[in-house]
Amino acid sequence: MKLGYLGIDQHGTHYHIKKHPRKELLEQLGCTHADKMYCYTTSGKAHTKKGYVIKGLWIDVYQVHTWGEVC
Repeated sequence: MKLGYLGIDQHGTHYHIKKHPRKELLEQLGCTHADKMYCYTTSGKAHTKKGYVIKGLWIDVYQVHTWGEVC
């Protein structure tokens, strides 16, 4: 079960996100613009969206899921 998202910037600061990563990060940081950040392959092609660049912070965004069923 998906619990939400977690953002981590290059300084190790954590951002707890419930449903909408871009919108909630912008609200938490008091900004109105975010650039997408991509992970590139060795051939130079964009592989997948990894996070956002907001106010000079490179924020990786991860989905948070439950580990397994609770007994």
